[in-house]
Amino acid sequence: MSSWGSRSGLAPAILSVLLSGAAGLPACDPASARSLVVIFPGYPAGEIIISQHQRRLYFTEGNGRAIRYPVAIGMPGKAWLGASAVEGKYIAPAWSPPAIVHRDHPELPGLIAGGSPHNPMGAAAITLTRYQVAIHGTTARMRRSVGTAASYGCIRMYNEDVVDLYQRVSVGTPVIAIP
Repeated sequence: MSSWGSRSGLAPAILSVLLSGAAGLPACDPASARSLVVIFPGYPAGEIIISQHQRRLYFTEGNGRAIRYPVAIGMPGKAWLGASAVEGKYIAPAWSPPAIVHRDHPELPGLIAGGSPHNPMGAAAITLTRYQVAIHGTTARMRRSVGTAASYGCIRMYNEDVVDLYQRVSVGTPVIAIP
């Protein structure tokens, strides 16, 4: 698995630094692209639903309501469908490119430190029980990819949105990717 720097004990302090932009990452704007929406009422509270077609992630609140976030999904042939669950939560994680990414981008170093403006994990990563897949933030350069099919299977979010989602989920939260 990629190298995810666990710093959850420092989460509140690091989150405030990330929201201010003082960490060298793009400042996290609390007024992000997320919105409260009405969804099919059959989803219980506390689930993550990823709609590949819509390129949106929904965090269900119950009673037919959810928070909707724009996301980048896996590029053709890399997107996944089915059930998973949150396996871990990491603030400003370090990242090692998986073999397939390194093969396609040999110029990448073997490790990018957490908090680096070049780290594609961005402000936070929520790892899933699927091999080498996470819901994570982004770099300033990659922000424009949100809303597209651009990743190697991970779900990419704006930093401000992944910080918001990070605070709402727990290890074990169900994740379902639908077409």
